[in-house]
Amino acid sequence: MRDVVVGLIVLACLLAASLGSRALYERIPERHRAAESESVVRLFASFFVVMTSLVIGLMLNQARNTLESADKGVHAYAVQLILFDRAMRHYGVEETAPARRALLAYTQQAARRMGQSDPVISSATAESLLRDTIEAVRKLRPGDPAHVKLQEELERHYSAIYEMRWSLVEQSEGTVPAALVVMVTLWLVLIFASYGFRAPKNVFVAASFLVSSVLIAGAIYLILDMDVPFDGLIQVSPAPLERVVAELSR
Repeated sequence: MRDVVVGLIVLACLLAASLGSRALYERIPERHRAAESESVVRLFASFFVVMTSLVIGLMLNQARNTLESADKGVHAYAVQLILFDRAMRHYGVEETAPARRALLAYTQQAARRMGQSDPVISSATAESLLRDTIEAVRKLRPGDPAHVKLQEELERHYSAIYEMRWSLVEQSEGTVPAALVVMVTLWLVLIFASYGFRAPKNVFVAASFLVSSVLIAGAIYLILDMDVPFDGLIQVSPAPLERVVAELSR
């Protein structure tokens, strides 16, 4: 939701800057409309064009890294869940049936929640299901040294899953600083205001400002949306966890 609000604010600011400066041109005193003044303003605007493009590129790269990191984390998490289930089957299908049922219920919920605002793992129900899984594992009574080692291996798998779970929870929040977004927006406002200052008053120019504002605001929205990998238009696919559910259900 934050990315939508920011995108709309950027759109409103750019339209107000471009069309507003064009409308105010006639009301500005003549000495401030001299060619020398205009050239100085455009010189500074050209500097901010370069700076803005660099910072937007930095924001895009940061958001892409966040999305890719979360996607790799989900794939690794899915692999660890399957290995945990396979280790329990190796211990004994009947003995570990309660633990495997709890793990399956957890994975089903995680796959369902992947596309929601509180995804993958951070709910109290998910915490309870994982706790039920390890409690069922700890209730096992191994009858020989081999099964003792298998139970220890199950606990190590669980510890890895629990650690990865909270790592994914931490990655569910954005990493692009709000101050950076505000700064880029102010630079864009200055650029659009300088372009609209002496722009001709016709429909074509107004439409050009409108389309440009929409496209730039849309780019900012997509960057911020990508920066939150488990929510919004661009998000991590739940397919790895869905495949885990299919494997655990066999």
